[in-house]
Amino acid sequence: MLDDGTYDVIIIDANARDDGAIAMDVAVSSGARRGDVVTIIATGLTRDAIDLLAMPATLIIEGGTPRVVF
Repeated sequence: MLDDGTYDVIIIDANARDDGAIAMDVAVSSGARRGDVVTIIATGLTRDAIDLLAMPATLIIEGGTPRVVF
């Protein structure tokens, strides 16, 4: 897992889960952690998983809890 902070990422894979969440693999696209890939389970999204592919986003980690901002 990444340390708390803000990271520019690209969504490289996204799959809908049976529980309504979306599992996303994101690749850090800048900074010292560039190239690192992290899997995030996102809930409450109104977007289709396929629409997220190759989308740039910001990954914010606070207190070890990640969230993605589009």
